[in-house]
Amino acid sequence: MAYADLREFLATLDRSGQLLTYSDAVDPEPGMSAAARAVANLTDRGPALVFDNINGYEPGRSRVVLNLVGSWPNHALMLGLDKDTAIKDQFFEFARRWEAFPGPVERRDDAPWQEVTVGGGIDLFRLLPLFRLNTYDVGCYIDKACVISRDPDDPDDFGKQNVGIYRIQVKDKDRLGIQPLAAHDLGLHLRHAEERGENLPIVIAIGNEPVITTVAGMPLAYDQSEYEMAAAIQCAPYPITKAAATGLDVPWGSEVVIEGEIIAGEREIEGPFGEFTGHYSGARRQPVVKVHRVAHRTDPIHEQLYIGKPWTEMDYTVALNTSVVLYRQLKAEFPEVAAVNAMYTQGLLGIISVRQRFGGFAKAVGLRAMTVPHGLAYCKVIIMVDDTVDPFNLPQVMWALSVYYHPFYDTVIVPNVSVLALDPSSEPAGITHKIVLDATTPAPPETRGHYTQLVADPEGTAEWEDIIRRLLG
Repeated sequence: MAYADLREFLATLDRSGQLLTYSDAVDPEPGMSAAARAVANLTDRGPALVFDNINGYEPGRSRVVLNLVGSWPNHALMLGLDKDTAIKDQFFEFARRWEAFPGPVERRDDAPWQEVTVGGGIDLFRLLPLFRLNTYDVGCYIDKACVISRDPDDPDDFGKQNVGIYRIQVKDKDRLGIQPLAAHDLGLHLRHAEERGENLPIVIAIGNEPVITTVAGMPLAYDQSEYEMAAAIQCAPYPITKAAATGLDVPWGSEVVIEGEIIAGEREIEGPFGEFTGHYSGARRQPVVKVHRVAHRTDPIHEQLYIGKPWTEMDYTVALNTSVVLYRQLKAEFPEVAAVNAMYTQGLLGIISVRQRFGGFAKAVGLRAMTVPHGLAYCKVIIMVDDTVDPFNLPQVMWALSVYYHPFYDTVIVPNVSVLALDPSSEPAGITHKIVLDATTPAPPETRGHYTQLVADPEGTAEWEDIIRRLLG
């Protein structure tokens, strides 16, 4: 199923029993964030939350959605699958759809977010229901918007137009702080613009259907279009339209579109902010955005992302898109790779299942994972398991670690290599040791251990799994 906008997906969630609307009055802080934290604490099958009666805002005119894809059933529905689809099956379906990349885009006019336009006297604190996500955040953040930018050195290359997710601090009525890391596409666009002595036009699109938001968090190649990837993942042409002031391509179905520019050479303190590592990030000098224009639906739905100690919605959103990227990159070089589970803290820890080619082979694959583009900033801890072990089944992984991993022979430590600076264990920030834990069966010429008498599943186990699944369903 392809969703044209956020509202179509909310309707699907509602029909599937995966949407909870709370209509009693609620304070923006800490009420809504606390609710999102609570649903993440309680279950991995939780619903999306809609708040339509927020104190300080006009009822019915300032709806906020949290936890949109914050569970495996909601993630499956995003892909148009049955809500009970297993995680591993969702992984392989995601990987299969990638094969259709690049998918087609469809240009449309009369985007619903063009209904109301504010071109002067902009006050984001009046236009948006803003609130702090965690207690010690320096201020209010927009943290689940699609940020669109274009390479100023090659503006006609559609693939080099980036759609990414970046944390955005609301500093003033029409002034924002944004955190694009140097390796991110937005960071590269900004560097190119500043080298030219120019500001960088950007669009911030809030309230989107979930596929483009998920794809915006994928570590795609610099010249790969997120819109063409979204088309592949949702198996349908992806609808886009042009923003009036910047000319950038924007999701047709967005709820709110903010147009502005990053000011060349200007930096201000941004942060602290409660991050996906479960810790506050501290404060750093970051670029500044000047807002020039805001367009929105007459009754916009504002989507926010609660971030904190895993798991939260962010972990579900980036779990499989990160895992599939690593899987494809590794499998292109090592066909023996069976699956990759990099769901833990955006891949700071990853589990890779592989068929051993020869002794030491799994260790080599683990080391390679650390040097693919995503692995350079993440992949701090890699656990290698046999291809007979499901990397998405943690009891199986823990069994492999407990009986196959030998601390002396199966530990590979790489000292003083790069990691993202947000990793609170890095010292100095951005530098860490990385480790491979090899929990695969030793292969010749390694002969250690006693692994010849493995207990196999009784005959017919797979058939009984199907029977019991039908009975439970």
